[in-house]
Amino acid sequence: MSHAFLKRRSGAGRVAPRLAAALLLALSASACRQDMHDAPKYEPLEYSDFFKDHRASRQLIQGTIARGQLKEDKLLYTGHDGDALSETFPFPVTKGVLDRGQERFNIYCTPCHSRVGDGNGMVAQRGFKHPPSFHDDRLRSMPPGYFVSVMTNGFATMPSYALQVKAEDRWAIAAYIKALQLSHHASASDLTPEDKLKVDRGYVEASAPAPAARPATPEGETHGE
Repeated sequence: MSHAFLKRRSGAGRVAPRLAAALLLALSASACRQDMHDAPKYEPLEYSDFFKDHRASRQLIQGTIARGQLKEDKLLYTGHDGDALSETFPFPVTKGVLDRGQERFNIYCTPCHSRVGDGNGMVAQRGFKHPPSFHDDRLRSMPPGYFVSVMTNGFATMPSYALQVKAEDRWAIAAYIKALQLSHHASASDLTPEDKLKVDRGYVEASAPAPAARPATPEGETHGE
């Protein structure tokens, strides 16, 4: 047997243990990864023999509060000042607040209440129970905290909108509702001279007849000045 052949055989003998070790390491690693995938654990709401009530999902510790859900400001989140419905707002009512309230009102409230708040929204026109008009004497006398409370908790067939409308926006909507109520029962004497002038100018512009349509010009022709 030649010297070269013996050398090749001895080299192959050294490679085989290395290959076996590599394969063993790969198998061990994959087994470990699969063990992590299949680690013993409880799925949500799974049955458990460990606890007396057999529920794997445990109740939160008493007093646990989700981050950002402390809600210490009772007035802001409930519409109540102590035990009474609040007559005041938790922040200044600016034009920006009213604009925000109008935007949120048009999105969430008009389907039932309509844009003017008379309870004749499109949903009500199609068979849903008509809500009361915001311009009824009973609702006109209600403080803003009442509307915030209704939006937060729901009332009669109206569900709670606490999930859809954040607390600050509920107050903005309440402010806009009070502005709507005021606008429907305001008189010209309540306006400043500047506002009265704007109203009169708008009325004149709305009452003016539309300008007559100019006759169509045949293609290729022009009218002289």
